[in-house]
Amino acid sequence: MTQVRIFLLAWGAIVLLAGCEYAVAADVEAGKALAEGCAGCHGANGVSQTPLTPSLAGEPDEFVQWQLVYFRSGARKSEVMRPIAEALHNEEIRNLGAYYASLPPPKPQPTSASDALAQSGERLAARHRCKSCHSDDYSGFRAAARLAGQREDVLLKALREFKTGTRVGSGVASMADVTYELNDSDMQALAHFMATRP
Repeated sequence: MTQVRIFLLAWGAIVLLAGCEYAVAADVEAGKALAEGCAGCHGANGVSQTPLTPSLAGEPDEFVQWQLVYFRSGARKSEVMRPIAEALHNEEIRNLGAYYASLPPPKPQPTSASDALAQSGERLAARHRCKSCHSDDYSGFRAAARLAGQREDVLLKALREFKTGTRVGSGVASMADVTYELNDSDMQALAHFMATRP
């Protein structure tokens, strides 16, 4: 019996040590260096000025990582992003996720208290429980994107893609369920509301 315990302890130690490769913290500075190649589209400091290109600053680490993995595998379609993601190793993906998560998020699109479109979007966000996945302030959580302050055109494009099924989320059909009942005016209101959140 003692030999069995020793074997099991030794085997457990081997498995634990083998898994330590994944326990190494991401290198934010390495991510910053790698992100220099992303700045042409996603903007300096991760704040995009390019139409239909998302800001990555302040996005949750896991969200950035998963999106790169989806692009790399072809689960998320993009002629631009797929070859870029295919060239990235897992460690580089972890570093990019950590870097973008460390940046301050973009400033929200200006709005007024009487912005009827934003008010409509706020009601839709409450009815469709957007806070359940994207957190109470829409800053994102784990693999769920930060919506607050994102470019309005990017948010609208994403909602339309989820509605048509050309883009899938990591939740079990959660975004398909959310967008199922939305018409285009609803999606415009939601995108506008989220873009104006701090």
